[in-house]
Amino acid sequence: MMKELPATAKTVVIGGGIIGCSTAYHLGKLGFTDTVLLERKKLTSGTTFHAAGLVGQLRTSANITQMLGYSVDLYKKLEAETGLATGWKMNGGLRLACNEERWTEVKRQATTAQSFGLQMHLLTPKEAFELWPLMDVDDLVGAAFLPTDGQANPSDITQALAKGARMSGVSIFEDTEVFDLEIDKGRIRAVITERGRIECERVVVCAGQWTRTFAGRFGVNVPLVSVEHQYLITESFGVPSNLPTLRDPDRLTYYKEEVGGLVMGGYEPNPIPWALDGIPKDFHYTLLDSNFDHFEQIMEQALVRVPALQTAGVKQLLSGPESFTPDGNFILGEAPELKNFFVGAGFNAFGIASAGGAGMALAEWVAKGEPPYDLWPVDIRRFGRPHFDTDWVRTRTLEAYGKHYTMAWPFEEHSSGRPCRKSPLYDRLKAQGACFGEKLGWERPNWFADLFAGEEPKDVYTYGRQNWFDAVGREHKAVREAAVIFDQTSFAKFVLKGRDAEAAMSWIASNDVAKPVGSLTYTQMLNDRGGIECDVTVARVAENEFYITTGTGFATHDFDWIARNIPLEMHAELVDVTSAYSVLSLMGPKSREILQAVTSADVSNAAFPFGKVRTVGIAGCPVRALRITYVGELGYELHVPVEYAATVYDVLMAAGREHGLVNAGYRAIESCRLEKGYRAWGSDIGPDHTPVEAGLAWAVKTKKDVAFRGREAIERQLASGVKKMLACFVPDDPEIVLLGRETIYRDGQRVGWLSSGGYGYTVGKAIGYGYVRDPGGVTENFVLSGRYELDVAQSRVPCQVSLKPLYDPQMVRIKG
Repeated sequence: MMKELPATAKTVVIGGGIIGCSTAYHLGKLGFTDTVLLERKKLTSGTTFHAAGLVGQLRTSANITQMLGYSVDLYKKLEAETGLATGWKMNGGLRLACNEERWTEVKRQATTAQSFGLQMHLLTPKEAFELWPLMDVDDLVGAAFLPTDGQANPSDITQALAKGARMSGVSIFEDTEVFDLEIDKGRIRAVITERGRIECERVVVCAGQWTRTFAGRFGVNVPLVSVEHQYLITESFGVPSNLPTLRDPDRLTYYKEEVGGLVMGGYEPNPIPWALDGIPKDFHYTLLDSNFDHFEQIMEQALVRVPALQTAGVKQLLSGPESFTPDGNFILGEAPELKNFFVGAGFNAFGIASAGGAGMALAEWVAKGEPPYDLWPVDIRRFGRPHFDTDWVRTRTLEAYGKHYTMAWPFEEHSSGRPCRKSPLYDRLKAQGACFGEKLGWERPNWFADLFAGEEPKDVYTYGRQNWFDAVGREHKAVREAAVIFDQTSFAKFVLKGRDAEAAMSWIASNDVAKPVGSLTYTQMLNDRGGIECDVTVARVAENEFYITTGTGFATHDFDWIARNIPLEMHAELVDVTSAYSVLSLMGPKSREILQAVTSADVSNAAFPFGKVRTVGIAGCPVRALRITYVGELGYELHVPVEYAATVYDVLMAAGREHGLVNAGYRAIESCRLEKGYRAWGSDIGPDHTPVEAGLAWAVKTKKDVAFRGREAIERQLASGVKKMLACFVPDDPEIVLLGRETIYRDGQRVGWLSSGGYGYTVGKAIGYGYVRDPGGVTENFVLSGRYELDVAQSRVPCQVSLKPLYDPQMVRIKG
């Protein structure tokens, strides 16, 4: 007899695959026993049952690597806890390199692993062969081995997690389809199932490839699509059970041992999308028809690597759909569109590796209202407008799938689904040699080729010096010596207005925004731990109105953070006005002369000082001019209604010709900001870093007797000190290429890694930023008294450390 469905529950988890069961397991562990998991058919019957089960840990983010490491720790102990076998084997993972560029990538990955505290050993072809004697190693340059990687049986782990959840008091119901959610005035009231209604406060949707359609019914955007994925299972032919998992990215293939045989699959460059018209109604424990013709390209690669496959018997060519995302990362978090609607989906065929950690993080997010640490690379709020269109999502996702095993080049751009969002200046800039990158659908000029000199506006990828190195050097020089225009139309722009706008903004912002109309404030917005959730510019444009500017990629995230943190009793409304304004950033020592030439307004330093906002007229256009800079020079952000953008641009370019005004792109912005020591959210600063640790305590209003979110945490740090501090590192050798994640050594001890890296053309050297960590506490003296080296692709290079900006530390050029 079926157990009766409860009438109420605090939390309902929808989906009984490995992600849903892990989330339910961890909610139970947190004491959230009033949790119900609903599965429309049987546990694991969606995608989990046909997953290959490889468990790798290394990612480009320290926190995602930590999360995958948590999965490994959990899988090790789950059998002892629940009495159910999991098939977990920590037999290590091998990654091959068949050419010099791939070997450089592998060496940089080994440095990243070391930065994040993972063991990763570089091996010769002979050593790799000894670990994996089934393969031919004639074409190998080298390999890397992670001893703590492994493999698992996906269905067994899911059942063990489900049992662990039940042991904690969580209820699990199979054969219970969710038909609908009951939502009243933006609040979730209940889940409607085929077996009745469950009143609840929160819903956690872990429904795999069904998630996008289900969430979309309630206005929630989950950008994922289904793609066919195939792998081969051989008969037993004496493969040793302790064989490591193997990834051979140059041949697009992966391998793991299974019952004395091999599982072999791969990521073909021309993937096949599935369920274009929706997932069939009765799809569960269902596989797709094998497509031997399509798999042949993978098989050909595998036969060269593992000759024994030529004679091994084939048990099955398994084909099943899995959900993939536009950037190859999974999706976690509370939906910005609907409070208490949480998502864990889109695992890009590494759901088994991620599930333990992802379930833990999602359960904490549900229980405490925020994730346990910064999860920006997988945060649902990294998406935006283009991702509402399923056709666009599918186009981009198929490209990401096809790149799963290709080289992960620095600065690599996607090419599909472009152009999507264009500034009014797009065609003008393209005609002048712009090489565009893309962020959140926006086309943004990264650098400009000299078309007259025969340069081609095209990136040529490498781990060495980039082909655009000299072009960006020209733009950088113009920023420092003359003037440039950056098209920064893609900036996210919000208006907060209403009777209580100042009070609301004063609570959310850690710097003092309660200044006179016409003032401009650079500020962070903090969580309760003092971590930096947003890094924005706030202009007070009227008594009850603030104009907020933030980075392109943070549009959804920052809007959500600000909107959620307006106190309920206050009257203030937040509106996204991104599409209403173009932004032309006029920067450089000649920028004032150029601006003065096109406006009758007085833009002298006395009339228009640094940190102010003014409306000035240019060619019949009311321009909101912000005197601010992210490049360390005198400059103005000109916010222009989009219909005026082309006119204002043309007038500025004409007036600037005699002053050496040129176009410049985002690569020059990056180079200039590294020299000036400006922090970048998402790398140098974020929810795990406080302003005190990041050297931004000067931008926090602790001297004013005003409550703001995160104040107590900042005051505690100011009183008791910090355990990490952001510093600048400059290698002695100017030829070194820094990309971020290089390991920092202080007096021979590993103390952290670079959060960002690049090149400063004025100082003529590579520049990196990273946190120096010490559990015993870090002071300025501690940082400056050490002898430092950076590990760059497994090679130690000496470097100098600094806590001051390398360029114009006195701010003379900005404020004059």
